[in-house]
Amino acid sequence: MRIAGSECRVFTVPSKLPNPLPLAAPITDADTSRRLQKALDAVRADAPSGASTRDTGAWPQPTEAWARRVREAVVAEVAAFGASGNPELLPDLERHAQEHLAEFVRLLDGGAPGDFEFVRAHARRCAAQRFPLEALLQGYRCMQAWWVQALRGKAPVEAVWAAFGAEYVGAVGIVAAGEYVAQTRLLAEAEGDRRNELLSTLVSGYDESDARVARLLKRAGYLEQRLSFCVALAQSTDPLEMENPARAQRVADAVADAVAPLASVRALVGLRSNLVTAVFSDVRRVSGWTAPQAALADRVLPRLLTLGPAVLVGLSSDQPSTAFIPQGLHEATVALDFATVAERVVPFAALPIRRLLIHRGADYVQAALPAWFARLREADQKSAGALLKSLRALADADMNVQGAARALGVHANTLYARIERIRELTGQDAQRFHDLTHLLLAADCGRL
Repeated sequence: MRIAGSECRVFTVPSKLPNPLPLAAPITDADTSRRLQKALDAVRADAPSGASTRDTGAWPQPTEAWARRVREAVVAEVAAFGASGNPELLPDLERHAQEHLAEFVRLLDGGAPGDFEFVRAHARRCAAQRFPLEALLQGYRCMQAWWVQALRGKAPVEAVWAAFGAEYVGAVGIVAAGEYVAQTRLLAEAEGDRRNELLSTLVSGYDESDARVARLLKRAGYLEQRLSFCVALAQSTDPLEMENPARAQRVADAVADAVAPLASVRALVGLRSNLVTAVFSDVRRVSGWTAPQAALADRVLPRLLTLGPAVLVGLSSDQPSTAFIPQGLHEATVALDFATVAERVVPFAALPIRRLLIHRGADYVQAALPAWFARLREADQKSAGALLKSLRALADADMNVQGAARALGVHANTLYARIERIRELTGQDAQRFHDLTHLLLAADCGRL
């Protein structure tokens, strides 16, 4: 990747230095040390008399002035160093440049290649600070280009650096990239473990007397005042796909990406029990003198609707504190039960009381259905569902028979006949409010 604003010259290695390893072969520390040693041997064999720092002192010593000039050159060439707001980055770069110059002089003065621990330590710091790897490697190449310019005309120093410098910078780049990637993986694993622990704590509930949990939530910023929370549960329309870790993770990533445009909303997303669980939070109001923002669930809902037809989502209502997040999880679970391909994202707050009552009590009511329910079910099956459709149309028309008949596309006398047939089967008069309610609740709870 090319760093914006950087134009560094890269010098080729003389042909008599060892050929690069094949790209397909993994490069180990032993490979790097071996190649660097061969380059050193080749330089020492061809170096004119007096090329060693021991003999001539021609090489600049690793002074602070040299390190500062290297730092200024790298900052001028690589935009990422100048754009960073990290106050430790530039002093660290200067120290690192001084370490490189000292190591380079040591090698040319007869030393053997070491383990480059100072390079590894610097790479670990850059990874921990989230400084981009490509900028770090570009900085090494710019160091090489600047040193060539600074040593130009100082034979035999220039010839020694031109022969060995590219190999040295290549070895340093390999070591730094390997350590950076390893450290990044460790940080990602640690972050994943912390997020999983945090998510489990929030949705499972906690006791405020647990000091460890309190510290965890406080460090994560979840105990700040004026925050509101809501919970979303998501799954594929095919539940079996959630048993595939890669597919389940794609759903989790899609949920996180969908809410990402809401810059102020914080999302904690993970996988629990084959479901994507997301805890969203945002500041409810800036201060006691400002009006509260729109409900968090109302702002998240339009973003979740962008997930597409392959994902079902249940969304809780807003919760006032972390202690109520388990309640939000319960609401999201109930809402997810109502989600279908036709209604993919279901907010708990939009569910009518009737649907909630049926969802909660259907299993209990089924064991106590009235005796006439079996007769109504059998007759409705024989009529291809016409009896139940008539009951629902009558309820939708506020028990207006003429309006219900028009909605069904039948004559009013046909609907009167169906109402009479239902009365004969059940003893309930569908033209009376309480009887009609009784019939419909029994049909809903009996899964008719």
